[in-house]
Amino acid sequence: MYKKMTGRYCNMLFYFVALFTAAIIVMLNNRNNESNRWATFFLCSASVGGLTDFIRNGGWLAAADALQFLNYTLTPYGVLLFSIIYAGAFPKRKTRHYLKLLLLLPVAALAVAAAINPNKQLFFTLLLICTAPYYLISCYLLIVSFWKESDLRLKRNRFITTIIIVPTLLGVLIFIYVAKVFSPDFEFFNYISVFIIYSLTLALLCTFVYGVLGVKLRFERDSLESAMKAVSSGTTLLNHTIKNEIGKISISTDNLKSLLPETDEQSKQHMQIIANATNHMLAMVTRIHSQTKDITLNEEPCRLDQLVDQCIMQHEGLMNEQGVTIHAAYAMRPVVVCDAVHVSEALGNVFMNACEAMPGGGIIEVRLDTNKSGIELSIQDRGTGIAADKLGLVFEPFYSSGKTGRNFGLGLSYVYNVMQKSGGKVELANRDGGGTSVTFFWPNKKVL
Repeated sequence: MYKKMTGRYCNMLFYFVALFTAAIIVMLNNRNNESNRWATFFLCSASVGGLTDFIRNGGWLAAADALQFLNYTLTPYGVLLFSIIYAGAFPKRKTRHYLKLLLLLPVAALAVAAAINPNKQLFFTLLLICTAPYYLISCYLLIVSFWKESDLRLKRNRFITTIIIVPTLLGVLIFIYVAKVFSPDFEFFNYISVFIIYSLTLALLCTFVYGVLGVKLRFERDSLESAMKAVSSGTTLLNHTIKNEIGKISISTDNLKSLLPETDEQSKQHMQIIANATNHMLAMVTRIHSQTKDITLNEEPCRLDQLVDQCIMQHEGLMNEQGVTIHAAYAMRPVVVCDAVHVSEALGNVFMNACEAMPGGGIIEVRLDTNKSGIELSIQDRGTGIAADKLGLVFEPFYSSGKTGRNFGLGLSYVYNVMQKSGGKVELANRDGGGTSVTFFWPNKKVL
C-alpha cells in the first residue's frame, strides 16, 4: 500500500512539474502574446491539481480543497479564453474584456454553491453543467480556426495546436468532470495521465521537427520568422566584411590612378571600371541589408486609402512608361494603426512585382474591403502568375520568380516581415484566368 501511494505521489509530482514547466516555456518565449499568456494561465491552473494530494497528506485539508477547486474551475476558464483569443473569435479588445468577466460568473456561482452545500455529488454535477460547454466550445474553436486558415504555414501551426490540445480536453472532460458526477471519489489520474503523456510527447516531438505552433520552442510564431532572423544576422556580418574589402579596393584603385601617367588612358579606363564595380557592389550590399534587417515599427493611426493613393502616385511615372494602369476601388476608407513608412514600402514592392509580371503593360486592380475579421487590401495583376509548386516559396528570403534580374528575391520577404510585425498577414495566390493576387490583411483590433 505504501509503495502504491508513493508511486501515485511521484506520478502527481511529475504531472505538476511537466505542466508547470510547459507553462514557463510558453510564457518566456513570447510573453507579449495574449494567447500565450492565457495558455500559461490554463497550464498553471491544470498543474496545481498535482499538488493537492501532497498538501492534503500534510494535514492542510482546507488548502487542498481550495487548490482543487481552483484546478477544477479555472482550468476550463483559461482554456476557453485561450481558444477564443487564439482563434480570433472576438477581435475587439473591449469585447474580450467584458467576456473575461462574464465567464468568471460560473466560477463564483460554484464557489457559493460549494460553501452552502458541501455535498460532493451535487458539486460535481453543477461543475459538469458549468464547465462542459467551456471545453466543448474550446475544441470547436480550435478545430474551426484550423479548418478556416488559408495560409499554409499558419494552417500547419493550427493543426499541431488542435491535435495536441483537443484530445486531451475531451479526455479531461470525460474522465474527470463526467466521471466525478457518478463517482465523486473516482481516481481519474491513471486514465487522464495517458492523455497528458500524449500531449506532452507530441508537443516535444513537434518542438524538434516543426516547432510547437510555429518556430522551435515558440508559441504561435511562424517558421519564416526564424529564417528572416538568420538572414538578418548573416547579411549584417557579410555587409560589414564586404564594405571593408570594398574600401580597401577603392583606396588601392585611387592610389594606382594617381601613379599612372597622364597619357595612359587605357589603364585609367580599367581603373574606372574597377571603381564603378566597387560602387555597384556597395550599393547592392546596402540594399540587401536594408531589406533583411530586423524591422522596428513606429505605428500611428493612418487612413489606409490615402496611403495607397500616395504609393500609387509615387510609382505612377514608372508604371506609365511600362504601359501599366491602375484601377482602384475602395468599398471603405478605414483608419488603420500601422507604420506608414514600412507599409508604403511594402505596397511599393508589390506594385513593382506586378509591373514586372506584365512587361507588355496591363491593368493592376486595387481593392479595399472589409470582412467580419478585419480589413483586406488586394493588389491584382494580369500577368503570367506563379507556378503552383512555387507558391509556397514566394515569401522565402532570396527566392525570386522575376525574369529581369533586377531584384534579389527580398521584396516579398520584406512585405511578409512588415505584416507579421504589424499583427496582420499577407497572402499571395494565382488568379483564375492568369495573374496573381496579393492580399494584405489587418485584424479588427488594428482598425479604429
